[in-house]
Amino acid sequence: MINGAILLGRSELHTGSSYTAINPATGEAIEPAFTTAGLPEVERACALADEAAISFAELNPETRAVFLETIADQIVGVGDQLIERAMAETGLPRARLEGERGRTTSQLRLFAQVLREGSWAGLTIDPALPERAPLPRPDLRVRKVALGPVVVFGASNFPLAFSVAGGDTASAFAAGCPVIVKGHSAHPGTGELVARAVQRAVALCHLPEGTFSYLPATREAGTALVADHRVKAVGFTGSRPGGTALMRAAAARAEPIPVHAEMSSINPVVLFPAALAARAEALGAAFVQSLTLGAGQFCTNPGLVIAVDGPDLHTFLASAAETMGASAAQDMLTPGIHSAFAQGVEALARHGAVTTLARGLEPRGPHQAQGALFKTTSADFLADPALGAEVFGSSSLVITVADMDEATRVIATLEGQLTATLILDAEDEPLVAKLLPTLERKVGRILVNGWPTGVEVCHAMVHGGPFPSTSDGRTTSVGAMAIERFLRPVCYQNMPSALLPEGLGDANAWNAPRRIDGVLKLA
Repeated sequence: MINGAILLGRSELHTGSSYTAINPATGEAIEPAFTTAGLPEVERACALADEAAISFAELNPETRAVFLETIADQIVGVGDQLIERAMAETGLPRARLEGERGRTTSQLRLFAQVLREGSWAGLTIDPALPERAPLPRPDLRVRKVALGPVVVFGASNFPLAFSVAGGDTASAFAAGCPVIVKGHSAHPGTGELVARAVQRAVALCHLPEGTFSYLPATREAGTALVADHRVKAVGFTGSRPGGTALMRAAAARAEPIPVHAEMSSINPVVLFPAALAARAEALGAAFVQSLTLGAGQFCTNPGLVIAVDGPDLHTFLASAAETMGASAAQDMLTPGIHSAFAQGVEALARHGAVTTLARGLEPRGPHQAQGALFKTTSADFLADPALGAEVFGSSSLVITVADMDEATRVIATLEGQLTATLILDAEDEPLVAKLLPTLERKVGRILVNGWPTGVEVCHAMVHGGPFPSTSDGRTTSVGAMAIERFLRPVCYQNMPSALLPEGLGDANAWNAPRRIDGVLKLA
């Protein structure tokens, strides 16, 4: 059911101003009208989350694991209505959205596994050493505890996997944090359907009412959520201006809080000489296929290519240009995203040091991205920092260099990135080894002979990187390690056994891995 509601715990409200979603393929409004939450709803959501925080955090891991699995089941139970509504609100194809729904439920089930495995809690015991000289050691025990209520901002480009029940929400719930979701205005019907699924899961698992609230809110209300003293952390995926605005609001509080923001990245691709000589034509076509996937609306889209100038690069560029020239324009997620993409492409096309290599086929709809491929030299790129700005969509800039030492110097000037892609053959490995130390300081994920679009949800994945790709390069927003963003350690010294938290007692009631006197003991 979609009726444009605000979901505050168990309650459903229809207050404040209203708006309708827009079909990006047609520009037409989609019914029904949606209510926007204001400051009274922010106050109520934060109060409910604060009331739920202690009891939700102290639930045993199995109870929270079942809750996450119940959310996944409830999302699946929405059925085709969810996919059809998301298609209408985003212009994304059915197959992409069905895959994204699968990723969303897989994330929830992954964190259920993480909870049951137990290492997330960091359980550590250093027993007392009363006879130690010259000073005895007290009994010391550590566990990680939930930060408290978390605000999650829904993302525009992933209406399921990075939105209401996406990775930020799943990892916050796993950590034991109540969640308030600020729904994205681009896909409010999709958001409400998922929010109702989470709401049903809260009820089915008999959890505190304030475990979850959903606010289709204004920008003012979103800022108010971050500023509220009861909120202890923020998860955000979106633009650099939006993320930095939330960082400033969080830093200005009497009690500053962490904002885990994923923002901008151009994800450099480095073409090494031997690989380029062996397969330039095939690489050119594959690159453009990755670049134009989903109209380029991925945070890992390959927006920059670096390669040594010469005949092999010319072959690559000819193939890429031919593939781009045959690429159909695609609907973008919102009119605003399309407008920003068009402005970014126009700025590159008008730049005196940039050559336009190819454009995709002409758009046939009002908000379609026409792919674009550009070229410049390393000297011109280094002379103008604006050339390193993200253009969110199917646009990429090729930088020609004289040799791989020059490529390293270009990479050393880049801002922080989510990914770097290395296209190489065995003969290139000595050159790669020289570049790796520089890359490790610039990116969160280095991949070889693939394309960066596509992020696996697993234990080893890092989807983060130095600023401005994220606000904190020490963390990830995808994968099992994402839970660490919403936890902090607490140490208990000489605590009577009857008062110890359940997981830290001698009996190991959670049957979790623990480090005892420096030795890791598996469950």
